[in-house]
Amino acid sequence: MAATRVPVSRDIFGWAADRSGRTRDELERKFPQLDAWENGDRQPTFRQLEDFARATFTPFGAFFLAEPPVEKVPIPDFRTVANQEIVEPSPDLLDTIFICERRQEWYRQYALSIGAEPLSFIGNCTLESSIEEAADEIRNTLQFTADDRVQDRTWDEARRRLIDSAEDAGILVMVSGIVASNTSRPLDPEEFRGFVLSDSLAPLIFINAADTKAAQIFTIVHEVCHLWLGQSAVPAASMDIQETGSNPVEIWCNQVAAEVLISMEDIQSDFRGTTESEELDLLAKKYKVSTLVVLKRIFDAGLLEWHEFRNRYTEEHKRVIVLARERQKNSGGNYYNVQPLRVSRRFAKALIDDTLRGRTLHRDAFRLLGTKKHDTFVELGHAVGVV
Repeated sequence: MAATRVPVSRDIFGWAADRSGRTRDELERKFPQLDAWENGDRQPTFRQLEDFARATFTPFGAFFLAEPPVEKVPIPDFRTVANQEIVEPSPDLLDTIFICERRQEWYRQYALSIGAEPLSFIGNCTLESSIEEAADEIRNTLQFTADDRVQDRTWDEARRRLIDSAEDAGILVMVSGIVASNTSRPLDPEEFRGFVLSDSLAPLIFINAADTKAAQIFTIVHEVCHLWLGQSAVPAASMDIQETGSNPVEIWCNQVAAEVLISMEDIQSDFRGTTESEELDLLAKKYKVSTLVVLKRIFDAGLLEWHEFRNRYTEEHKRVIVLARERQKNSGGNYYNVQPLRVSRRFAKALIDDTLRGRTLHRDAFRLLGTKKHDTFVELGHAVGVV
């Protein structure tokens, strides 16, 4: 019996191939008839189309459209490259947002079921709110004052303590460098460093773990600033933006986040007049921040002209990206230590506990946690202290 072939618009194949990020050679090795499909000389079988959809991270239903869809990020997108908005999000970013939205919706329903009260800090500020007062409130809520950070020996210790404090405050913090649990789909920090989904019961922050630990600290605080405004967003999370003509939300969040991490008083006292890497590294180590944050605070204090700051920032950003990529090559670790961080320890504890009580189906819990085996589910329960 001949296999049933599926008619697909020619343009859909090229669109799916381009958005996947995979090279043409790689796809043609896996799908030798790709040229024929695109030219209309041949149509794929149902099975071939399913395989192609998986290989290109494309929703299967998209192949039945007359023309390629226009995909947009489902939350406000403040990312820019050379001051131009990014209009074509990768499937990695889109899939990560959709996964987090499903987890957030589950946790919101869970919070309602246990009678949780709305978090008072969500939407507690406006763009007219004082930078210093907002920073002070966030700093104290997160227990991330300069004095608190004295106890942290490394950036990783500071980051983990910041994550724990944010979760204790009621925020779900998910930190991962891959899509779901798929190690073959690494996230690109050049595309996005994180995003935030605001909600009064289940606020969620996602952080791209492919970035440096120091950069992740800034991104977490930046995303928290969005929560204080009550806004979901994929922020630029970049500090080399001028106030004139830039998005006022990003400006406010950058200013507050920078003030949270290094107060104006501290940078004016500690700056020694040089922006050489060695001096930036010393200040970054003291405050457990990135050297880019240090540069931004030096500029904020009026100690650098805009062109000097912008040139130095570009140089330092390149250096930081190299460090991030080197770190990513050596990343790894015990699954049961890493996975609770990927899905949020707070979320994992609630979901596993609710499942063991019979209120959530194991099937649904496995899907939300990104696991397929019961033994893995049980071990994750041990890792987060539920089982």
